[in-house]
Amino acid sequence: MEEAIIQPAAFDLIVVGTGLLESVIAAAASSSGKTVLHLDPNPFYGGHFSSLPLHDLTSFLASQSQFQPSDPRCPSSPQPEGSDHTSVHLATRPLYSALNVTSYSAEPLESRKFNLDLTGPRVFFCADSAVDLMLKSGTSRYMEFKNVDASFVFDKNSGGLASVPDSRSAIFKDTSLSYREKNQLMSVFKLVQGHFEAAGSADSDGGGRRISREDLERPFAEFLNRMQLPQKIKSIILYAIAMADYDQDDLEACKDALKTEDGLDRLALYHSSVGRFPTALGALLYPLYGQGELPQAFCRRAAVKGCLYVLRMPVLAILADKDTGSYKGVKLASGQELFSHRLVLDPSFKVPLPLANSPPASLQDSSHVVGLRDVQGKVARGICITKSSLKPNVSNCLVICPPRSLYPEQVMAIRVLQIGTNLAVCPSGMFVFYLSALCEDAVEGKQLLETAISSLFSVPTSGSPEDTSAGQSENTEALKPMLLWGALYIQELTMLFQKMYPDEEFFPNTASSDQIEDDSGLDHET
Repeated sequence: MEEAIIQPAAFDLIVVGTGLLESVIAAAASSSGKTVLHLDPNPFYGGHFSSLPLHDLTSFLASQSQFQPSDPRCPSSPQPEGSDHTSVHLATRPLYSALNVTSYSAEPLESRKFNLDLTGPRVFFCADSAVDLMLKSGTSRYMEFKNVDASFVFDKNSGGLASVPDSRSAIFKDTSLSYREKNQLMSVFKLVQGHFEAAGSADSDGGGRRISREDLERPFAEFLNRMQLPQKIKSIILYAIAMADYDQDDLEACKDALKTEDGLDRLALYHSSVGRFPTALGALLYPLYGQGELPQAFCRRAAVKGCLYVLRMPVLAILADKDTGSYKGVKLASGQELFSHRLVLDPSFKVPLPLANSPPASLQDSSHVVGLRDVQGKVARGICITKSSLKPNVSNCLVICPPRSLYPEQVMAIRVLQIGTNLAVCPSGMFVFYLSALCEDAVEGKQLLETAISSLFSVPTSGSPEDTSAGQSENTEALKPMLLWGALYIQELTMLFQKMYPDEEFFPNTASSDQIEDDSGLDHET
């Protein structure tokens, strides 16, 4: 069957990949009046931010864990005589590694009844700038969010889960906190509130409540120590509210020590998130049907504004000017050549350097081509499926395992998000858990997640979930959810974002006429 020809053949912007970042850029550019072509080699939207059925997710991870060699130094493809450009083959790199999938269920799980998130972000603070962006851009009309019911911190002393109170009333209702701990936690919230009230006041002194610049520059953990807070309260503040990743008590080894100013900003964000929306009383939100709805919402917004979408269309090469090496367009798997002023590439692509006597830097010019900049680190990710919750009568919750809460050498916090049936990601009576932790390598990452899994779940020692280790305490294991299925993998974190249109407003305010526009453009697939 002959491939359909894409018309027109020239655009202001071509975007390859429908991941969250690429979709936001396409929607923003379309809203600013740019002509945009959005391509994806996959048959689905979302790319590395998709929510997929169980079997599709493991297949995608496996395919994206293998090198697909394409030598960026290979000779340019021949062009028709008189052509002013040459094609430079695109190379790809795997973003995932060390994939390990294990099924413990005696019965096969119904793959199509799961919507499993491939990567993060997982949850949003209600007052986060990303939520503001969805409201401003109008993409919130295409999505529905539900509240995350509760947050917990793993308490190594009791081996249980301690509640993270998210409001003044929740602090006083919390039975896991002593009267002294309640007052200590309340004093921190009062201090943060007083600081920001003073900072926003015309009175520079702020009634003596504003924290000094010197203290704001200090490590946040040191600031909390000076308040004589116990470790339990510090862990709640640092890792469950401020969401610090690294051990903040070991400043010499900590790769990202949180400053007091940043810590207070995060506490303020948490506090302002609680109760922002009438239907979400807590601080955190999660999208119905999974996070794959996020890029799709921005794709719908872009389609409304005229963006053209073509799925199942790989891009093989970049077109470069023969004389200057500057970017001109892309060559598709269909053989068609398309031209644009700028290009955004999925993070699995490498921007190539064409063979030339003087390798032109212009192909790498950020004003023309946005691709993989550099690897920012690794994150260990895990997905677990069970038939019971970590806490009775709790459907959706976030669990934080602070540094050193599981074993002495644990220097990173581990986050565990539990999602239930009411968010339409799994069959009735089942729960999906997403685990994540920053890591240096696969060995460290797997140790972090495997330790968390063995601490929170009952892990069968054979293929049947009914079989448990004879050395385990039956009473203890009976309280833990029984693991039915699990997957662990390592993901490369990359940095892509940059300002492409500095003179354009980022998502102009949504006009009233937008309310009646349809999103039929999303179906423009070839």
